[in-house]
Amino acid sequence: MPDMLKSTAGSNAGALPLARTVGLNEQGATTDKEKKLEKACTDFEAILVYYMFKTMRQSIPKTNFLKQSAGKDAYEMMLDQKIAEDMASKGKGAGMQKALYEQLKGRL
Repeated sequence: MPDMLKSTAGSNAGALPLARTVGLNEQGATTDKEKKLEKACTDFEAILVYYMFKTMRQSIPKTNFLKQSAGKDAYEMMLDQKIAEDMASKGKGAGMQKALYEQLKGRL
């Protein structure tokens, strides 16, 4: 899970700049603190969505229908991380990052 904290959400943000989707000040440019806050909000949403996926997977009953492979758990973890990061970094994500940004930007 430490890799999740070094999210690739920032590197994927080049496809659709987060500044366009979250918060711009009156002049249309964001300050350094606002950019850092936007990235923190995006990363927080990615982590939250990852844990939601992880919990949903754990709620599925285990059966012997398919043979259990050695790397299945690691693969599912990486898949969930990547989906969560992509979901948070593109467009509006789940909507939490904008709400969180709006709540916290007044404290800058």
